Amino acid sequence: MCRRPSPAPAAADTRSWLQVPRLALRQRLSVLSGGVCRPAHWRRRPIAFLCYVLSVSTLRPLANRVALYRSFPTRLLSRAWGRLNGVELPTWLRKPVYSLYIWTFGVNMQEAAVEDLHHYRNLGEFFRRRLKPAVRPICASSCLISPADGRILHFGRVKNSEVEQVKGVTYSLENFLGPQKRRGSDSSSSFRDLLLSSPDNDLFHAVVYLAPGDYHCFHSPTDWRVELRRHFPGSLMSVNPGVARWVKELFCLNERVVLTGQWQHGFFSLTAVGATNVGSIRVYFDQELQTNAPHYSKGSFHDRNYVAADDQVLRVAGEGGAVPVDGEGVALHRGEAVGEFNLGSTIVLLFEAPKDFNFHLQPGQRIRVGEGLGSF
Repeated sequence: MCRRPSPAPAAADTRSWLQVPRLALRQRLSVLSGGVCRPAHWRRRPIAFLCYVLSVSTLRPLANRVALYRSFPTRLLSRAWGRLNGVELPTWLRKPVYSLYIWTFGVNMQEAAVEDLHHYRNLGEFFRRRLKPAVRPICASSCLISPADGRILHFGRVKNSEVEQVKGVTYSLENFLGPQKRRGSDSSSSFRDLLLSSPDNDLFHAVVYLAPGDYHCFHSPTDWRVELRRHFPGSLMSVNPGVARWVKELFCLNERVVLTGQWQHGFFSLTAVGATNVGSIRVYFDQELQTNAPHYSKGSFHDRNYVAADDQVLRVAGEGGAVPVDGEGVALHRGEAVGEFNLGSTIVLLFEAPKDFNFHLQPGQRIRVGEGLGSF
């Protein structure tokens, strides 16, 4: 009868060595399940500290996810992405790279002014591609048209000086636009009432979300005059509707450029909201605007007034050279190109109109530049 040989000392040592991490793993799992870890151990055991953080996140998942997400260096990442977009691609590599992007995001290159992919030297030029003039006709029956290609996130009347960024999630109108000056207004009036020029009017809003595959320029939704450009440096978090649902006042936290002025019915504003990888927001008639700077003061904003005192004629540097500005501001015409993003983002319209104004929209619907938003 053959006896089974006793295990070699090396094998015994191996089994005893394997028991050590098992014991350590049990201890760490017990810490994770109990949610308790002594501070003295954090300095000696980084994994124990990580387990503690994870255990707390299971108790308050949303708050911790938001805090963790807001701590990401989105501005730095966006500047790095902007530099990458400016790198010229070899001619042989352009078609494969752009074709992958077209397939991923469903880009319709038949609408592009230049369909040849080899024409675009870098990703930035491809993102900012122009369209053929005839593919975006202007709706003649609507006084207000869509400023961009995208999807309607929300629209309606502004109530209690709060605006919805998505359904059920609001942000402060005053935080979004910043302080406003109105002569002869009652100090007890709400911020919404300060914007209205007539008690017979109401304040409305519409939000258009631009996806990465959309046309990235934005246009004037009506005939109006821009009196003030206000630039808010800030975060560059994603404005995807999924993120907008759980980051409160996302549009007030992100970098944005607010253009305010007057149209035929009173107050009018168009705001371009930046997002991750959208560190560059351009306004064609204002070359002084510089977005996504490396340093900024939290809560600060920078104004550029286009209304000259005593009707003095000003000149603003634009893409086509100097643009004359009279004492009433920069005149924009319906459908005129106003600016561009480096990638998809969001446009927010806030405007005064008679109370019988009606939107011809559905939440979540796709819309393109020139299509009607509403009428009286």
